[in-house]
Amino acid sequence: MTDAHVSAEADQPLADRMCIVTRTVKDEAELIRFVRGPDGVAVPDLARKLPGRGVWVSLDRKVLDQAIARKLFSRGFGAETTIPPDLPDIVSRLLRQQALSLLSLAKKAGEAVTGFMKVEDMLSRGRARLLFHGTDAQPDGCRKLDKHAQPGVVEKIVLFEIDELDLAFGRPNVVHAAVAKGGLAEKLSTAVRRIETFEGRMTGPPEDLIEKR
Repeated sequence: MTDAHVSAEADQPLADRMCIVTRTVKDEAELIRFVRGPDGVAVPDLARKLPGRGVWVSLDRKVLDQAIARKLFSRGFGAETTIPPDLPDIVSRLLRQQALSLLSLAKKAGEAVTGFMKVEDMLSRGRARLLFHGTDAQPDGCRKLDKHAQPGVVEKIVLFEIDELDLAFGRPNVVHAAVAKGGLAEKLSTAVRRIETFEGRMTGPPEDLIEKR
């Protein structure tokens, strides 16, 4: 998945769809689309662009587990469908890749910085919208930067390991990062919320997930 594809996907208007498990109608931002590949295997379609009939499952690992256990994919596609044994983990990995691709795009656009001093400077100037700490970062460094984060404006994200942040920035030892206010930051915030919701870490209201149409 390229950065351009990630950005284009985030710009697409969203529609309402029905979850095959809960039978509730939701915004696409609260669902995951799946298609049935030529080999009869269920494939996650986070970009909502793969050809063929799609079925939708709520953005929740437990709901996806139910869909698998109740063999609802075969019913939804109207044909016997093979489910990869690690499908929930595949979805989780793709959601993370999607967010990290947006972070990489923000870096290439000059809207994301890393390194303690650069992050501190962006925070102090009031330019930051997102503040990332590696999950394995030292607590003392996190606390020092948190003091500069504008309350109610800067969203603090502790979700990715340092190695994952390294890949997004194309450099080693990315412990902390900040993303400036703007459209990319909002798209990245939404992508992070989707990960948190799928993994059951969501603390904010679910409507926060829905992008403005």
